[in-house]
Amino acid sequence: MNAVRSLVRQLPRKLIDGRKFHVCATLCQTNPRPLTEFTDDELMMKETVAKLAKDEILPIVRKMEKEGKIDDGLLQSLFANGLMGMEIPEKYGGTGSNFMSTILMVEELAKVDGAVAALVDIHNTLVNSLIIKVGTEEQKAKYLPNLAQKYPGSFCLTEPSAGSDAFSLKTVAKKDGSDYVINGTKMWISNSDIAGVFLVFANADPSAGYRGITTFFVDRETPGLTVAKPEDKLGIKASGTCMLHFDNVRVPESNILGEFGHGYKYAAGFLNEGRVGIGAQMIGMAQGSLDVTIPYTLERKQFGQDIFSFQSMQHQIAQAVTEVESARLLVYNAARLVEAKKPFAKEAAMAKLIASETAVRVTAKCIDFMGGVGYTTDFPQEKFFRDCKIGTIYEGTSNMQLSTIAKAIRKEYS
Repeated sequence: MNAVRSLVRQLPRKLIDGRKFHVCATLCQTNPRPLTEFTDDELMMKETVAKLAKDEILPIVRKMEKEGKIDDGLLQSLFANGLMGMEIPEKYGGTGSNFMSTILMVEELAKVDGAVAALVDIHNTLVNSLIIKVGTEEQKAKYLPNLAQKYPGSFCLTEPSAGSDAFSLKTVAKKDGSDYVINGTKMWISNSDIAGVFLVFANADPSAGYRGITTFFVDRETPGLTVAKPEDKLGIKASGTCMLHFDNVRVPESNILGEFGHGYKYAAGFLNEGRVGIGAQMIGMAQGSLDVTIPYTLERKQFGQDIFSFQSMQHQIAQAVTEVESARLLVYNAARLVEAKKPFAKEAAMAKLIASETAVRVTAKCIDFMGGVGYTTDFPQEKFFRDCKIGTIYEGTSNMQLSTIAKAIRKEYS
């Protein structure tokens, strides 16, 4: 420690004052703990969810994919086990866990099925989180108990003409007395097939541009709201993704979530948390694919030995495992920053970018390692491969993550 202080004293003052050299005395005085070290509660959550995934989800994965929906019995089990109200306070019927526990839960579920992981991730990190942080006490009392124990929620931002350019929304909410009347269309809305409430982003003051975007609660049974049939997707088929139509949907002014005109801030801010969750989903699927592939390479015999024994196979497997672990550390680091209430937008973008790109590469490699059988639906590798492709697209494409990271870098060096 004395040596560090001596080094700091020798640094030119202009380097320190000009922020070109960062000295963190606190880190020098502590022993940093590994990101993979969990509290007892986090570890218990991880183990409990892993068992639930193996016992209750694994046997019906193919059934749910074929039907294109989450099994009703499983959905009730997710609620009964507290997985739909992870960070909702106990007074509202939630589990009262921390953000890292949510991330570990998503990862464990994704090791078995990416669709179930998508359901609980979006529900917890976007819908529940937004209500917990900006909802009024009346709104929390009305919606959080149901979201923790009864029905999923849906985050309605994307539109046919507003994808990566999320603030070019065409859905409008026009003031009419003490109500707002919503008209427009939303697209690619996850959980919408089974959601009981929708958080809808609509422009309530188009003259103000994106600063007019406001968030509204819209209950499923509200007249004028139509949920179309789920899209037939490449992967995560059991995760319902639908188009929503709003035809003179009338909601009271009290259904505004947070502040009027702050919807764009909520969308940008809470999607950052959601991206950490997507990162967890991606590393879970990549790990799940490895977990069912590596044992096969130890058993499959060619030329008188198991194929894992070939050095070329060992190197490829070692590379894949290392890449997944690298992505995992980025995800866990971002999660810890969220918990510490420190800036994490850049780290969330990095986590989602690397985790999603890694998952695509690793699951493709797993099919290669399996050979011909990996290309059939009799084995889970092809499903992991299809399921993880969405990670480079939803909640911000890989290019959008790179833009976010570059923006942060420019700010750091300017």
